[in-house]
Amino acid sequence: MSRQQTPSIRMVAERAGVSIATVSNVINGKASVSFDFAERVRAAVEELGYVTDIAASRLRSGKAALAAVVVPDLTNPMFAAFVSTLEHEAREGGFDLAVVSARNDPKEEADRLANIRAWRPAGLIVIPCDGALSSRLPAGFAVPAVVADRIPDDSRFDLVAVDNGPASGALARHMAEAGIESCLVVGTSLAISNVRERWDGFAAEAGSMRAEMLEVGFECEEATARLRERLERERPGALFALDHMTSLAAYRLIGALELRIPADLAFASFDEMEWMRLVSPGITAVRQPVEDMAKAAWALLRRRMDGHESPEKTRRLECAVTIRGSTLRVPHRRGGRAGS
Repeated sequence: MSRQQTPSIRMVAERAGVSIATVSNVINGKASVSFDFAERVRAAVEELGYVTDIAASRLRSGKAALAAVVVPDLTNPMFAAFVSTLEHEAREGGFDLAVVSARNDPKEEADRLANIRAWRPAGLIVIPCDGALSSRLPAGFAVPAVVADRIPDDSRFDLVAVDNGPASGALARHMAEAGIESCLVVGTSLAISNVRERWDGFAAEAGSMRAEMLEVGFECEEATARLRERLERERPGALFALDHMTSLAAYRLIGALELRIPADLAFASFDEMEWMRLVSPGITAVRQPVEDMAKAAWALLRRRMDGHESPEKTRRLECAVTIRGSTLRVPHRRGGRAGS
C-alpha cells in the first residue's frame, strides 16, 4: 500500500477476506457477523489504520448528525465557554459540532455561513456580529437555526439571550447609592444589541448621576487609545465596561495611569471573568448565565432538528450582579482631571 493512500473499506474487506457488507456490519456493531469474521475484520482495520468516513456514511444514510456554530470571536472567554457547553450538549445528543469564528467581521461571517451550507449540517447556532444577520445568510438557506446572545433584525429566528437592561440598571442604582456623581460607560459599538441594551438600561436608572457613553470599537489598541484620551481629558467618578474586551483594556489602562480603584476611579464590568475575582480589590461585575444560554440554545435547535414547527421562541435569561470592592467606599466628589 502506498504511504499516501488512505485505507478504504474495500481494502479492509480484501485484507480480511470478507465482503464489504461484512466489514460494514462489524464497524456498525451489528450482531449478525460470526465471531471469526468479526475478529478478522478488526485485525485488518488495525493493521491498515482504517478510519470510518463519517461524511460519506452520512451522505449514504441521508442523516446529518452534524450541527454548526458560528461565534464572533473564539478568543473571547465568554464565547469559548458557550462553545464548550454546546459541544458537550451536542455530543450527549449524538451530534458532532463544527465551530467557526467570524473574527468580529460581518463579511467573514457571511463567508462562513455560505461555506457551512456545503457541509449540510442538520442545524445551526449563531452568535451574530451584529443585528443584520438575515442579510448575510445565503439565499435559500433552509437549515434550522437558533440565534444566541445578540438580538437579530429578523423575528423568525428562535432566540436565547440575557436580560441586559435590568442588570445594567441595577449597577447604575448601586453606583448612585455609593455616591458616584459621574460614570463613563464604555463599549465596543452601539450597533450591537447587547451593548445598546446595556447602555439603555444603565442610563434609565442613573438618576442624578451623570452617565456618558463612549464607543471604542473592536481593536484593543485603538479602544485603549480612545479611552486614554477621554480619561486624560476629564476623569469621571466611575468606569463601567460593557463587554470583556473593553473591561480588560480599561483595567490595564487604569493601572498604566496609576489610578487607584476605587479611590481615584470606581470600576465595574458587565462580563464577569475569573480574574475579576482574583485581583484586589475584586471587580464589581455582571455574570451572564453562559452555560444556561448554551443549553437553552441547543434544546431549541434540537426541537427544530426533530421537526417541531411551533412558533419561534424568545428566551431571556436573568443575569447576576455581584458587588465587590471596586465600587465600594467611593468618596463623594465630582469628576476632575486625571492626576488632580
